[in-house]
Amino acid sequence: MKRLNLNTQILLGTILGVAIGVYFHALGAEHQTVRAGLYTSGLVGTLFIDLLKMILIPLVFCSISVGVANLRQHQQMHQVWVTTLLYFVCTMAVAMVLGMAASLYFRPGSGLEIELFEHAMQNFEAKQLPLPEFFAQFLHGLFVNPFMALSQGNVLAVVMFALMLGIALVMGGERFKHMHLLLQEALDVTMLIVGWVMRLAPLGIMALLIKLVASQDATMLTMLAKFVAVVIGTLLLHGMVVLPLILYLVAGMSPLTFWRGAREALVTAFATSSSSATLPVTLRCVNQQLKVKPEIAGFVVPLGATVNMDGTALYEAAAALFVANLVGVELSFAQQLTVFFIAMIAALGAPGIPSAGMVTMVLVLQSVGLPAEAIAILLPVDRLLDTLRTTVNVQGDMVGSLVVQRLVAEPA
Repeated sequence: MKRLNLNTQILLGTILGVAIGVYFHALGAEHQTVRAGLYTSGLVGTLFIDLLKMILIPLVFCSISVGVANLRQHQQMHQVWVTTLLYFVCTMAVAMVLGMAASLYFRPGSGLEIELFEHAMQNFEAKQLPLPEFFAQFLHGLFVNPFMALSQGNVLAVVMFALMLGIALVMGGERFKHMHLLLQEALDVTMLIVGWVMRLAPLGIMALLIKLVASQDATMLTMLAKFVAVVIGTLLLHGMVVLPLILYLVAGMSPLTFWRGAREALVTAFATSSSSATLPVTLRCVNQQLKVKPEIAGFVVPLGATVNMDGTALYEAAAALFVANLVGVELSFAQQLTVFFIAMIAALGAPGIPSAGMVTMVLVLQSVGLPAEAIAILLPVDRLLDTLRTTVNVQGDMVGSLVVQRLVAEPA
């Protein structure tokens, strides 16, 4: 009997995970079968995420340093860097415009009484983080002892050191060819281990989705239904229309071809809600399925998993307007522009971990004088929305690698 390929296994795992989660939700949290099932799925899901996190740091370090070093000519490296950053900024800006436009048109939160959510806010304490302090912490986190960054899993600091090392390997040329070769071999070994971890992906994704679906609070989802619908609608619009349109117009690739090559990573992103944890799978898909050159993929994708957050930026901009409607504040055009720019900065600085957007959401709310404590209202639906915005984040990185590859000129 022919064995199902990994893509099909992951798809089946996704369908089973959602179906079992719905069944468990119907039975109730106190049912013995549900408790046993959630305990087992928790163990399997945690094991899968831990394996991805285990390989994350060596993969980021090797892929970026080797990717930059393989851009042998300085001019090409400059083109890749500039094109990548322009793509990141433009797609995040489009995502935020969509989110804010939908929020202004549909006005989610208007008419809801804040008293309904007082119980959610009673025990919540928001950390106040002024913009200068946010910048100071962000810059301070960029340049730290690389060995400490590697041991502590500080992805942003690892990215910065790997960039510098890759540039040094380029500038040093033949003097450092042995180190370049060593890093290339380390990357190859790391990708081999990623292949092993992916064998557990169908079970891991199924387990994560069982826990996610079974634990959703239906009452709170009903109360916040309009906001949830606006965010999901705009995320789907960005992910299913805007990004595929950019991909088709610039790289000439059809959405169906992209989906076939990218679905392992997109489903994993949906299940884990973590761009960083999904990174090993994303790189594997981009290199092997979408045929992006390793030097381009090794630079764009890890950097994108750290700073390119289309879904997070869209969500934070829409959520700020939702909170304003909820507390009865009419934001001026200048305040809306402030939300736009601060949400972009906050998304750039958001770590690629589950619910990271909630950490930087405080900064966005404070920028226009909205109560930071109001993010407690979003907590019950944040995990659900996090799945979709992470999927869009990862999709943006993959589309970006294809766009950059097409736009950057071949070396002479």
